[in-house]
Amino acid sequence: MKLYNTLSGKKEEFQPLSDEVRMYVCGVTPYDDAHIGHAMSYVIFDVIRRYLKFRDYKVKYVQNVTDIDDKIIDRANKLAIPPAELAKKYTESYDEDMEALNIIKAETDVYPKATGEIPKIIEVIQGLIDKGFAYPAGGSVYFRVRKDPDYGKLSHRSLDAMMSAECAIGAGEKEDPMDFALWKASKPGEPFWESPWGEGRPGWHIECSAMSLKYLGEQIDIHGGGQDLIFPHHENEIAQSESFTGKKPFVKYWLHNGLVQLGEDKMSKSLGNLVTIKEALGKYGADAIRLFILNSHYRSPLTYSEEGLEAAEKGVERLLRAVSRDDPGGGKAFDAASYRQQFVEAMDDDFNTAKGLGSLFELANAINQAGDAGVSIGQAQGTLVSLAREVLGLTLTEEAVDTNAAIEISTAEAKSWQLNTRKTTIGELIELREQFRKDKKWQLADEVRLFLDKKGFILEDTPKGTVSKRKR
Repeated sequence: MKLYNTLSGKKEEFQPLSDEVRMYVCGVTPYDDAHIGHAMSYVIFDVIRRYLKFRDYKVKYVQNVTDIDDKIIDRANKLAIPPAELAKKYTESYDEDMEALNIIKAETDVYPKATGEIPKIIEVIQGLIDKGFAYPAGGSVYFRVRKDPDYGKLSHRSLDAMMSAECAIGAGEKEDPMDFALWKASKPGEPFWESPWGEGRPGWHIECSAMSLKYLGEQIDIHGGGQDLIFPHHENEIAQSESFTGKKPFVKYWLHNGLVQLGEDKMSKSLGNLVTIKEALGKYGADAIRLFILNSHYRSPLTYSEEGLEAAEKGVERLLRAVSRDDPGGGKAFDAASYRQQFVEAMDDDFNTAKGLGSLFELANAINQAGDAGVSIGQAQGTLVSLAREVLGLTLTEEAVDTNAAIEISTAEAKSWQLNTRKTTIGELIELREQFRKDKKWQLADEVRLFLDKKGFILEDTPKGTVSKRKR
């Protein structure tokens, strides 16, 4: 297996530090609903983690929540609510989105919140001061960038090329404009914690270093995040962590996903050009969103488009038709081993999900051809389902609709098809409508169609049968 390492700028053979892969991924700053850019990053690292487990690696996964930050404080002030209340609301919203996207949470995973890790953060900051890598000034603490000769090795830039907006922070008290804040002195009305340097709160970068050190140890295998985090965030993480522990490398493999674009620009909250995950899920199924993301290489930019997601929906339908068709059970069983091997080779090559999906679509076509020829396809269907679900996180199940909603059904007979279970698949309702039509119960068939229409699905009768599409 080979991974592209941002640190070296090339693909490297994957050789973990121990028998357990230690993996850290930068989490959300919860001050608003998560958007498709977040979905891209967390779906990608979900698939990477799934594939590592598929390849029989043990994985310890940590993903933080930055629940104290300037953006949270600013938004909370505008809404006149406590920052902690705002962060809690949008952390819960984010968790709902991740569950809807079928992103796994294993028992060994840790999702620490920055506000719950203040003692560890203070310990690391004090250690950096003791070693001369940091200094207090005006109630804040800053990291001495020029004391780290390796600074810039991740972003491959010189110090002069790395001047950033952070240079202006604390300009009147820092030794050097490049120095960045580890601890920020409190301002009136802001949340704060007690520290050896006075009341304040942690800087963004030190939070991730402290949480990674606490839960994964001094050196880890994989650190992930979006390409927009390479500098300054991940560059600063390296400087802090390696200066504190004296061990290099802090991270063996740095993995960065490309960014979602809406038009010409990166999708982001600050720019205001975003589509939230909830908005996307209101139009498209979770499988379609995952397939849309995974149909490009994770390091490439992804342009959000309605056309792309509609194409992804059709792709999901192709896979679903192949795995749900009846097995004729005749003759020699169709062997899917070569398609599985193609999939594994694609994923071994820096998690090439686009190429891996290509092999699954080829397998779906082969299943349909073999089934039409009367060849047993059950084993091949099992291979397709296993790879799609276990590795790519696709459910390959029909969407369910709530049949207990308060809608008017005109006849007692029509009410009978509202099943006792709360969820009924669209496919079941389509089959019921077909039965009503065969029985020439046209009004009842129309009741089903209208019910689905109210649920946001349009039925289209085609020569190959009835299909459903989400309303836009």
